[in-house]
Amino acid sequence: MPRGRFISLEGGEGVGKSTQARRLAAALGERGIRTVLTREPGGSEGAEAIRGLLLSGAADRWTIRAEALLFAAARADHVARTILPAVEAGKWVICDRFLDSSRAYQGVGDELSDTDILALHGIGSDGLLPDRTLLLHLPLDESSERAGARDGGAADRIGGRDAEFHCAVAAAFERFADAEPARFRRIDARGSIDEVSARLLASLADWLP
Repeated sequence: MPRGRFISLEGGEGVGKSTQARRLAAALGERGIRTVLTREPGGSEGAEAIRGLLLSGAADRWTIRAEALLFAAARADHVARTILPAVEAGKWVICDRFLDSSRAYQGVGDELSDTDILALHGIGSDGLLPDRTLLLHLPLDESSERAGARDGGAADRIGGRDAEFHCAVAAAFERFADAEPARFRRIDARGSIDEVSARLLASLADWLP
């Protein structure tokens, strides 16, 4: 059986990843492609339990190092129990966030390097990378406005960090895309939901039947 595809959607808060991941999975399904829609942190029973620990509580509930270890542990379970079995069964996995979010969010500041985070991923998930990463981007003021409307003033402990933090996260994603042009596709997240969905599909045109 041919191997499936592993696609991640990345980007900062409020760019529409979750909405577009659902729409992409549905669009692929309409084309006869068996898909699995999943997310991080989460996507398996163990990883969903860790998600609750990561996203609740005060902003300083976990140190950066503890947070990175929790994300790596959740991802290891997610990869082993959800992503790899689906891809090996010939399905396409659509994942709302993956490793690059850990690199961008936990790599802000001087406490952890990108090398540190990649090392944890090598241990926990054998270094698995998506076949393609779709990076949605918006101007920071627009994404902040969308995130605020989405959260109703009740952002989780990571999404609720300050504008300087989120600016650094956006810059990190851009560096990753520059460094790995074969894996990344930049997607303009401005415009209507339908317009953005069409751009996502166009970014996969070389794979579509």
